[in-house]
Amino acid sequence: MAAPLPALLDFKNIRVMRGDKIALDDFTLRIQAGEHVAILGPNGCGKSTLVKTISRECYPVVRDGSSMSIMGKQLWNVFELRTLLGIVSNDVMASCTGNATGRDVVLSGFFSSTRIFPHHRVETLHRELSDSALAELQVSHLAERPVCEMSSGEARRVLIARALVHRPRTLLFDEPSNSLDLSAHRSLRKAMSALAQSGIGIVLVTHDLTDIIPEIERVVLMSEGRMVIDGPKQDILQSERLSSLFRAKLEVIRRDGYYIVC
Repeated sequence: MAAPLPALLDFKNIRVMRGDKIALDDFTLRIQAGEHVAILGPNGCGKSTLVKTISRECYPVVRDGSSMSIMGKQLWNVFELRTLLGIVSNDVMASCTGNATGRDVVLSGFFSSTRIFPHHRVETLHRELSDSALAELQVSHLAERPVCEMSSGEARRVLIARALVHRPRTLLFDEPSNSLDLSAHRSLRKAMSALAQSGIGIVLVTHDLTDIIPEIERVVLMSEGRMVIDGPKQDILQSERLSSLFRAKLEVIRRDGYYIVC
């Protein structure tokens, strides 16, 4: 029998500072390989810091009783990690602008950049895998189109293709629906569902309840740099609980596998 895969994330009592401010405090989270999880919380609760900690842009303070591992390892070559964990974030989206084409953006995933530069050596296999990722997201027609001429929804699909090009074990989505109109948001959710059903793990970090696709079964709530609660989606996404988290009277309704707020 094959040995079980190590946990995707295993954070125990970590503290992360942003300047002189504590952004994550005594934060504990374990996510298994292949699991579909949503991390939900209001703006300013530490979600972005959590994403940057996962991607190794931020590091926890060294202290007793605190530990952090990703896929069973505490130390990573960041470039190697990025081949196993695809990240779709607004920071990357903001960098993928200008005259770079859709194919260039996807190819840049092989070099942990946001476009192809003269010193990059693009192999035939790189192009084949990039075109395959574009086709999987149904945006092959954007291969030669500059990003500056794409809609927000088109650019977001190209960014997902970039994250997919290494065939990672898990995709991390950071506030994926920001700046998308209703049609593009709907298209994004369909793409995320298809990816989840294909066997790729999905970790969704968001403040928007409607981002949570039906395939996600576990929800973690965050507030002020700490975990509030962690559990099955149907238990966590309750009106009273979310009203307390977002400090507003909210009514949560489930419809066709999605949750919406009234």
